[in-house]
Amino acid sequence: MKLPSLKARPVAMAVFGAILAASSLSASAFQQPGKIVAGSDMTFFPYEYMEKNKPAGFDIEFLDGLAKVMGMTAENIDTRFPNLISGLQAGRFDITNSSMYITADRMKVIDMVPYLKSGESILAVKGSAYQPKTPEEFCGHKIGSMGATSWLQQLQKLSAEYCVKNGLQPIAISEYGTDPQTTQAMLAHAVEAQITDAAVARGVVDKLGDRVVISSQTLIYPVLNGFGVKKGNDEVRNALIHGLEKYSKTPEYAALLDKYKFQAPTADDIAALMPNP
Repeated sequence: MKLPSLKARPVAMAVFGAILAASSLSASAFQQPGKIVAGSDMTFFPYEYMEKNKPAGFDIEFLDGLAKVMGMTAENIDTRFPNLISGLQAGRFDITNSSMYITADRMKVIDMVPYLKSGESILAVKGSAYQPKTPEEFCGHKIGSMGATSWLQQLQKLSAEYCVKNGLQPIAISEYGTDPQTTQAMLAHAVEAQITDAAVARGVVDKLGDRVVISSQTLIYPVLNGFGVKKGNDEVRNALIHGLEKYSKTPEYAALLDKYKFQAPTADDIAALMPNP
């Protein structure tokens, strides 16, 4: 499955017009003058990962470009995904930069600024009899996922409200610390399939194409990815929004999206997918 490359104007910030009118690029709310310190789980290829002992991937390059137009630099601190929100709340970093999906539950405890549209895919072992195309086919099967992801709640709801209510066996969900650990569990037959971000799934196939396949055929649970900001830190949030408006007009922004074949949110996407906590 391929996500389409963006052809229209990448980021529709009109939705934030009222906020932009009052925003400024003051760096006083950031922990270090002239620097954006971000928490990022460096195990999530192609978004963020370590390459030759240096952070790499779309989110790393994206934040570097965004920081540049804001007149700042970016530093990413490697932090496991389940600890990102608590680390943000404790002041370990200014923002989260880890392909975090924007959900109503997350927006109850942190603020979030959208910068990408995404969703999930299903991975299966190549040649295995079990090749699920939709989550509804998970009933009665062992499914692996990285912990603390937004789709786990959706799968638990599906298990109770679809599988069990229709007389089927519930979904047996196994959570792992990282996405690569989940893939290894699937290859070891500890789980029968894996659900993960669509771009991550493509990356796994690129690396292990002779062993795994994307069995789903459409994007599952479309969602917005966003930067996380400590609740009430409007100065940092507004600075990111203003920076995104500027960055979205640069050729570097368009080139980065095309490089990764990623899709930025339109005004319609934001209106439809931005949750109300």
